Amino acid sequence: MNYIFETRMEVRDYECDIEGIVNNANYLHYAEHTRHLFLRSLGVSFAKLHEQGIDAVVARMNLQFKTPLRCDDEFISRLALTKEGIKYVFHQAIFRASDEKLCFKGDIELVCIVNGRLAPSPEYDEAFKDFI
Repeated sequence: MNYIFETRMEVRDYECDIEGIVNNANYLHYAEHTRHLFLRSLGVSFAKLHEQGIDAVVARMNLQFKTPLRCDDEFISRLALTKEGIKYVFHQAIFRASDEKLCFKGDIELVCIVNGRLAPSPEYDEAFKDFI
């Protein structure tokens, strides 16, 4: 996969379940945070677009959990981006930093709601033009 963005994070103890591994729902938080950091790196404010009536929302997710992360593990969250019609597809993966072992991967499809209606977003197309 040709990843276009990455960020490092660390597992916090409260993100782990009774088995001592990261609860599956937290991977979605990690993935979303990575997408928001990616937008920020492009000079795009998710909040400002919302104020303009433009909301990118998750439409579908295909998730695979591979190797569990544990408390205090450092990890690298990476993403790639494609566009299919009006959908932006974020191909995301999380790797344990100590050994680059794949822990999570997901294809997360986003669509835009513009002023309350499903619609293309010239603003997102412009922000992503170098990648799609």
